[in-house]
Amino acid sequence: MAERSLQKSIKDKVLIVKPSSLGDVIHTLPFLCSVRRQFPQARVHWVISEGLAPLLEGHPLIERLWKINKDEWKKPSKLLQTIGQFRELSRELRKEKFDAVFDLQGLLRSAVISRMAGAQAVVGFSEAREGAPFFYTHKVSVPRKMHAVERYLEMARFSGIKPVLEFLLPEDIGFRPPFEFDEYAVIAPGARWPSKRWPAPKWGELARRLSPLRLVIIGAGQDAVLAGEIASISGGASVSYAGKSSLKGLVELIRRARFLVTNDSGPMHIAAAMGVPVFAVFGPTDPTLTGPYGNGTRVVIKGQVKCSPCRNRTCGDMSCMEAVTVEMVEREIRKTQRILPPG
Repeated sequence: MAERSLQKSIKDKVLIVKPSSLGDVIHTLPFLCSVRRQFPQARVHWVISEGLAPLLEGHPLIERLWKINKDEWKKPSKLLQTIGQFRELSRELRKEKFDAVFDLQGLLRSAVISRMAGAQAVVGFSEAREGAPFFYTHKVSVPRKMHAVERYLEMARFSGIKPVLEFLLPEDIGFRPPFEFDEYAVIAPGARWPSKRWPAPKWGELARRLSPLRLVIIGAGQDAVLAGEIASISGGASVSYAGKSSLKGLVELIRRARFLVTNDSGPMHIAAAMGVPVFAVFGPTDPTLTGPYGNGTRVVIKGQVKCSPCRNRTCGDMSCMEAVTVEMVEREIRKTQRILPPG
């Protein structure tokens, strides 16, 4: 019944609410492709965080991005300003007369935005947090032990939309790497949680072992010190570009790489979405839920660490990450990647 009613509702315009984070936005792309494949004439709008907007700017399947400054909205000192921005956003969204709104974030803020858009159909997950389901007209129930990509495709099925497992990130054909060597692999040593970061000495040693293949270290501005330390430890086998490229530039650096070695991070999901081979070091998080999705990906994790996965953002001993050795990661890489010996 829900499928038929939602299918009939979608005639002209759809809103996706998925402000963050980087990996979650990537995971939502198959849902976007599914909607447009089912309704090729539909105009899709997307609510996204300002910092991640460049990732989707110019996307051929999206008519408009609605950028929000969610980090500012969290500050108590900005409460009056936030209320004013919410009201303005509500007025502007209602003018669009959306047929359906899909809240794929599942938090109170995203649910309020979804409901205030004024559509008759507001779809979200029944197990969403912070009381978000109260604002939905249609609730989708999915197993908790399910990868994020599959969760979003379940929402498509619930809505009568045939799921399409397709990731589309437009290519910047004018992009030129900021270095002269043609062949390289990428290291992404950063992560939002300190507990998910493999130690810098291990990254540096791995780069030395993979020489003469050049390793390019990527990351945000806050990763620059870490990247510099890794480059120094590697003895010239790697070069740091952390904080030196835009988000779109980071995407293109990954797209042209032979492979990516990473923690559980946003760049991991970017590479997996584009079919770039991924070697991901996991410890406190569960790769069945948040790991790289698709073929050509390998997760390196140390079994028999009793406390893993704990999902703790910080850790006193980092035993699960420390247990992953350089040899373990190198061995997984060499199983599929032909790398010449040094000299």
